[in-house]
Amino acid sequence: MTSLDHRVEAAVGYSVDRLRENHEHGLLDPAHARLAVAHRDLADAELSVTFYRTKVGRLLSGEFPVDDHLMGRVHRAVAELQASVRTRDEREPGVAEALQPVEAARRERHPTGANDLPAADFAALLAIAQGAKLHENLLTQRRSVATASGMRIAHSQLERLLEAGLVAIDTSRPVHAGQPVTPTETARTLLSSPRLADSKSTSPIPRPGAWPAGPRAHR
Repeated sequence: MTSLDHRVEAAVGYSVDRLRENHEHGLLDPAHARLAVAHRDLADAELSVTFYRTKVGRLLSGEFPVDDHLMGRVHRAVAELQASVRTRDEREPGVAEALQPVEAARRERHPTGANDLPAADFAALLAIAQGAKLHENLLTQRRSVATASGMRIAHSQLERLLEAGLVAIDTSRPVHAGQPVTPTETARTLLSSPRLADSKSTSPIPRPGAWPAGPRAHR
């Protein structure tokens, strides 16, 4: 329902639907209840964005004759869409703020070590530490992270780092303009600690007497 669903579900350990049901039945502690309310408000705003975006698309689909009446309807729908987007963007930081104590409590229960992190995620974390921003394509709504080093990080990989409590996203800025992604204190500690060599290295093992020792060239 929202761009933060994956973080909410990772923090609480179950679906956002169950979080809402638990809140309705009064089963949540204060931190989780605050998160449930903030997420509900954000989901309502996201639903409004989807509704007006669909409405604008329908008005411009060719189904209606192009005249002054249609243009007036389009202008009103676009204004309503803009208002919905502003409301959604205003509510996202509230969810991120409510997430912090819940995520912190989960990290204490399930700490992540350097050698628990896959090599690809560790490399992505190193690139993020040099500067990174989350962007969303306006046409496809696909999200990815662009780093200062030139490395691009898929959104699925970013989700894993978020779930592990290793990165944070500055949601005070709109995602289409680029939201800064930074490593958390846990990640900085992890990056500064010695990382053991991966026992499952994919580098080829040189044969005795073989030279050079590097990978074979392919034609």
